[in-house]
Amino acid sequence: MGLNILHMKYAVEVARLGSLSKAAESLLIAQPNISRSIKELEADLGITVFNRSAKGMVLTPEGEEFIGYAQNILKQIDEVEMFYKQGAFVKQKFSVSVPRACYISEAFAAFSKSVSNAPAEIFYTETNSQQTVNNVLNNDYRIGIIRYAENHDKFFKAMLEEKGLCYELVAEFKYVLLISAENPLAQKENIVFDDLSPFTEVVHADSSVSSLPLAKVTKDELSDNSDRKIYLFERSAQFDILSDNPETFMWVSPVSQKILDRYGLVQKKCIENRKKYKDMLIYKNGYRFSDLDKNFITSLIESRRKNIN
Repeated sequence: MGLNILHMKYAVEVARLGSLSKAAESLLIAQPNISRSIKELEADLGITVFNRSAKGMVLTPEGEEFIGYAQNILKQIDEVEMFYKQGAFVKQKFSVSVPRACYISEAFAAFSKSVSNAPAEIFYTETNSQQTVNNVLNNDYRIGIIRYAENHDKFFKAMLEEKGLCYELVAEFKYVLLISAENPLAQKENIVFDDLSPFTEVVHADSSVSSLPLAKVTKDELSDNSDRKIYLFERSAQFDILSDNPETFMWVSPVSQKILDRYGLVQKKCIENRKKYKDMLIYKNGYRFSDLDKNFITSLIESRRKNIN
């Protein structure tokens, strides 16, 4: 099978605009030519890229996956043409999708200092595990870190292998309680689950295992120690809430002393909490780490060593 680059370009434009006529107008090409190219592309691939309806062209699940690959290929072709035809300098590029974790954000801050003065584009996204997998597969993220409870290990490894993703263990840990230094529990030696019932829990709203059934997520991932919860998408807000409201708590991966001091917080272990979590580095099979990737991973390992015992 020999894929036609023009066919890919047409398909990407149709996917962007959701319409053959709009894509034809954008590309200054007759609509029948684009329609014929899409049909030839689908025949070459052996899949249906678009569902056709009165409302326009809608990507199929297979089509979404293909368009993700096509966008990456076309982007790389543009970079090669720019470098060799125009003599332009190709920017340094780095992208990583990660869970919300202080040791990872501190690693990224340290890594940012190592980026040279040459032009660069750096992307750092905090999200749940399923979106990170999608970012690495389809959204041009070079590497990612996913987090899941240890009892989901088989599910995630099977899913990663099925999708052609490699994985390496970054860290393994138990969650700790993050609370204000003014919280009554800050002075308690041994905290148990029942101690949390009078307080409000702060929770990241998008579960780390959004691909699993909600009932299983609720059972395995979410705390039942408080019937009052504040759901957040923005990680920075968690520190303000925990610091300003002593009646709140949060389950987190271990936090550095620098962060604790900055926000007037303390972290405490719960003697009844036995659940372990894993952070796994993921990347496409066959991907070769760039120098920027290697620098970030070095910073990540150093930050993990300092913050996670």
